Amino acid sequence: MRCVVQRVLGARVTVGGVECAAMDRGLLVFVGLRSGDTLDDLGWIAGKVSRLRVFDDADGRMNMSIREIGGSLCVISQFTLYGDCRKGNRPSWAEAMPVEEARAFWPTVERRFQATGIPCVFGQFQSMMAVELVNDGPVTVQIDSALR
Repeated sequence: MRCVVQRVLGARVTVGGVECAAMDRGLLVFVGLRSGDTLDDLGWIAGKVSRLRVFDDADGRMNMSIREIGGSLCVISQFTLYGDCRKGNRPSWAEAMPVEEARAFWPTVERRFQATGIPCVFGQFQSMMAVELVNDGPVTVQIDSALR
């Protein structure tokens, strides 16, 4: 499982011009599911995201977690995080979880992020989403359960 996490002042997701998710300050989390990902991968990722210390403390140091600042999570499925561009110019998605398997797994992803106790909103799985965000910093980090 791979995530790109961005610290944001706010984020909004629309599908077909209709808003399906919106939040103020927090983390925008793009989640890529890899073939073979397990509940253990998911638990590790959700825990790591919820504990990331990427928010400024009183001294201006990135030393606070999303929970400590009272922020929210916007979690969006993004299989393209597993795009392999090493050969040719068209990415290969061979490492990404097959769509039917990912569709069945995604509700578990949502429940696990909700179980962190941090307020969550979600994009719409397998939809063409317009994601608007205001980067804060910008601060962007990658997390990959295969690299732990």
